[in-house]
Amino acid sequence: MQEKIEAIQDLYKSWSGNVPASIDVLQQAGSERRYFRIWDKEGGSVIGTYGANVPENNSFLYFSENFSEKNLPIANIYAISEDRQFYLQEDFGDVSLINRLEGEGYTPAIYDLFKESLQELARLQVEGDKDLDYTKCLTNSEFGKQAIMADLLYFKYYFLDALRKPYDKQKLIDDFEALSNYLTHTDHKFFMFRDFQSRNIQVMKDNSVHFIDYQGGMKGAPQYDVASLLWQARAALPEDWKRNLLQDYMNALEPLLDRPLNTLSFISQYNGYVLIRLLQVLGAYGFRGLFERKAHFLTSIPLALKNLRSFLQTHPMGIALPEFEKVLQLCVDDSIIQQFTPVQATEDTPLVVKICSFSFKKGLPIDDEENGGGFVFDCRGILNPGRVESMKCQTGRDKEVIQYLEQQTKMPEFLHSVFDVVDISVEDYIKRGFDSLYVSFGCTGGQHRSVYAADALVRHLKNKFKVKIELCHYVQDAKNWCNEPTQTPNP
Repeated sequence: MQEKIEAIQDLYKSWSGNVPASIDVLQQAGSERRYFRIWDKEGGSVIGTYGANVPENNSFLYFSENFSEKNLPIANIYAISEDRQFYLQEDFGDVSLINRLEGEGYTPAIYDLFKESLQELARLQVEGDKDLDYTKCLTNSEFGKQAIMADLLYFKYYFLDALRKPYDKQKLIDDFEALSNYLTHTDHKFFMFRDFQSRNIQVMKDNSVHFIDYQGGMKGAPQYDVASLLWQARAALPEDWKRNLLQDYMNALEPLLDRPLNTLSFISQYNGYVLIRLLQVLGAYGFRGLFERKAHFLTSIPLALKNLRSFLQTHPMGIALPEFEKVLQLCVDDSIIQQFTPVQATEDTPLVVKICSFSFKKGLPIDDEENGGGFVFDCRGILNPGRVESMKCQTGRDKEVIQYLEQQTKMPEFLHSVFDVVDISVEDYIKRGFDSLYVSFGCTGGQHRSVYAADALVRHLKNKFKVKIELCHYVQDAKNWCNEPTQTPNP
């Protein structure tokens, strides 16, 4: 990570002529790209980006250059490294449309932000498509039959087949083919964002919107992007919002076209693309959750299934697909949704999970509950931030230590395994009415790794199970680290 920070710093210096005042490493999202906020002495900032996938970078940079010339709402690119793995771009801040929605709810002001986003999307799709050389995009193809089939098979392999439920595989493939053929013959094809969701829409203080993360763009049906935004499971937009916002989008799109919009055909194919998008998301959740065992994606599956069920109940597909419909009804059955829905505590749930961090030098903490037991996890297999001079007097709650553990150690992998093990007991204890579970994390000094891990488990259990927590950092809460010679971390 330090090498990447130095490369970003060098690129910034060559562009601005000045050394950055500071650089913040931003939290990593779903991709492998890394983002940095680079501050100048006056408080201004730009975003530095690192991506090892140069073809992906080239696609993003080409789109950005083209869209900037057309005054479309995307970030300006300021500088690009010679190897094209690093670049600097305009900083739109930290507030996305999903942040505003979750913070303010379904208010008229938030509706207006969604409406403006769709109006700007229409402009991006149509104006951005003009004179665009799609051979320079990442996929070098359009979102046609092959791409639609790929999304459907992604759902089949990584979610449907994982359910281990019987269905006629050949008939399902035949239905996939029929749906792909139907959606391929769309009336309009422009620039397709591919991942147009509220997380990728940045909202400025003046309520203007700007778009990020369009490197996967290609030629395709405009309905796909609208479906991606309006049916995003996390946003959970009300039905009347979805209906009215779709009309708002069509009103914005039609003046940009060279012929009147066939509303009935557009909506029929829109419904098909909603289905494709919902299944692609389920495939992604299945891959990340069921195969990679990432808890966040596992807990997102019930929401995605309920989203799919809501769609199936209210929107016809416009084409007869008997085996496909049978499979879809199987997926949204109550028993399947319940299978992926974690048990959650209520106010009457007696369980209290006691979580602590401690120092192995001072001995294991004792659980004074009648039943005893629980878990003790040893964090000493994780690289120790205390060996770095600048972090010696810090703790697992300090920014530099957190970034070190998340980006330069195997702490994330370690915690995924911890979560899997502890989740089994927490779920069982909630069901059986037990009142206590003890989980402790130890490291050499009880200062860095164990503190970070204990805090991470607290967040995980609260988010997933809503269970009551008692947290204690035995050593950190009692000591002044820089004045405690026995706590100098060992290798």
